[in-house]
Amino acid sequence: MGINFALISPKKKTQTEKRIITSLNFDWRTHMKTSTKRTILAAAISSACLLTAMPSYAEGEFTANASATSNYIWRGLTQTTNEAAVQGGIDYAHESGFYAGTWASNVNYGAGDVYSYEHDMYFGFSGESDGIAYDFGYLYYNYDDEANFDFAEVYGSVGMGGLSLTVYLLAHTEADEGEGQDFGFAQASYTSLDYGMEILNGTELGFHVGYHEGDFAEAFNGVEGYVDYGVSIAKDGFSFAITGTDLDDMGGDDEFDNDAVKFTVAYSVDFQL
Repeated sequence: MGINFALISPKKKTQTEKRIITSLNFDWRTHMKTSTKRTILAAAISSACLLTAMPSYAEGEFTANASATSNYIWRGLTQTTNEAAVQGGIDYAHESGFYAGTWASNVNYGAGDVYSYEHDMYFGFSGESDGIAYDFGYLYYNYDDEANFDFAEVYGSVGMGGLSLTVYLLAHTEADEGEGQDFGFAQASYTSLDYGMEILNGTELGFHVGYHEGDFAEAFNGVEGYVDYGVSIAKDGFSFAITGTDLDDMGGDDEFDNDAVKFTVAYSVDFQL
C-alpha cells in the first residue's frame, strides 16, 4: 500500500509519477483493518518507502522490476508489521500512452492473519501536453482468498515540472459492508501531492503528503481518515525514506506502530525483457 521504497517501491506508480524524477512510491497499504491491510507516498517522493528510478518506455516495450525493502509502507502504513519485503513486477507500455502491468509483494498484518501476499494488476493511459503530464487508469488489489477483501481503484494524476497531484477513488470491492458503512464507488479516496527534484549528480530528492478517507479505507486500515507524509532520497537503485502520519498512539501492544516516524531503506532494479 505506497513512498514505495517503500517510499518508492516498484509497486504500481502512475506514469505521471514515473515521469516526475522521484516517484516515492509510498505503498503504505491501507490494509490495516483488525487484520490490517493496505498504496502512497507513492508519487513523487508514491510504499514506506521505496523510491525507485522511473523506467522509460518505448513502443511495445516489456520491462520488469525487483526490489527488497526493510519495510513495506503504503500510504504511510506498514504492510508487513515493520518487517522486510521482497517485491517485483512486469510492465508493458506502448508509444500511444497505453500501459499495463502486474506487481506482487509479501504482506503481514499480524499473527493469525490470513494475509500473506498482495498481487496488483493495472492498466491505464498517460501522456503529456504543453508541459503538463497526465495519467489515468484502473488498479486492482488481490489478496489471499480467505481474506475476501480484494478491491479496485480508479486514479488520475497531473503533473508539471517536479510537482504532481494524484487522486485514487474506490471503484469496487468484494468486502462486505458493515452496519452504517458505504463501500460504493468513490466513497473512499486517497489524494497525494508530491514534489521531486534531482540534486547532486543524479541523486533524487522527493517530498510527499497524502490524505486517506472513507468507510472502506477505515475498514481496510483499521484507522479513520488520516494524513501521511514523507521525504526520500535515492540514487542508483538505493533509496532511503522517512515517513510518518498524524495518527494517535493506539497504546497497548501495537505491532504496527503507525503513529511513529519510520525509516526505510531499499534497493531496486529495472530491466528490459
